[in-house]
Amino acid sequence: MIPNQPTPTCAWCGKDVASTGRGRPRKYCSQACRQRAYEQRNNVSGTNIPAEAVIMSPDKANELKDSLFELRCAAEDIATAVNDGEEARDIAALSQELVDLARNIEKLR
Repeated sequence: MIPNQPTPTCAWCGKDVASTGRGRPRKYCSQACRQRAYEQRNNVSGTNIPAEAVIMSPDKANELKDSLFELRCAAEDIATAVNDGEEARDIAALSQELVDLARNIEKLR
């Protein structure tokens, strides 16, 4: 793995996927996640729903909406700090918060 690159995450559950360093990178952290992904693809076959569609509960959709709002607020905080001439260390801390929020959103399943 290349240094400073985020650890690959499971395409189903979002957990980190261990790399063996050889061959094709793994998409799933376990056989169970691989099976759940297969079942999802199988459940939508023969329907108008695309195989890559994400079907989520209203609670999960609201969680995603809230997380995206947090992400936008963090980005606006950085823009405000830059415009106000804040110190580089403060902007760096805000930037790290933005990155952390984005990584957490990526892991939502």
